[in-house]
Amino acid sequence: MSAEPTYVDLKDSQGLFVIGWSDGGETRIPYRRLRQACECALCVDELSGERLLDPASVAEDVGVHDCQEVGAYGLRFHWSDGHSTGIYTFEKLRRLG
Repeated sequence: MSAEPTYVDLKDSQGLFVIGWSDGGETRIPYRRLRQACECALCVDELSGERLLDPASVAEDVGVHDCQEVGAYGLRFHWSDGHSTGIYTFEKLRRLG
């Protein structure tokens, strides 16, 4: 990844996650889309790669209670639906935008 994250903003009133990059870029991802993209073992079968999370089951108004940095490579979100096991790498966040 050529650009490093410079800031994170949880725009709760807009249901939007925003992350800025050192190259001046900005990634904006709706919370629901971000939650649907989780690839943890509860959301994607580790052996088959089959998606276990039905995207339609994610509430339209899903929110973020907290966001924590994981090492120097990603973020973990604590979602309003109780989910918190997924780690989103900065590379993945950049691709999602």
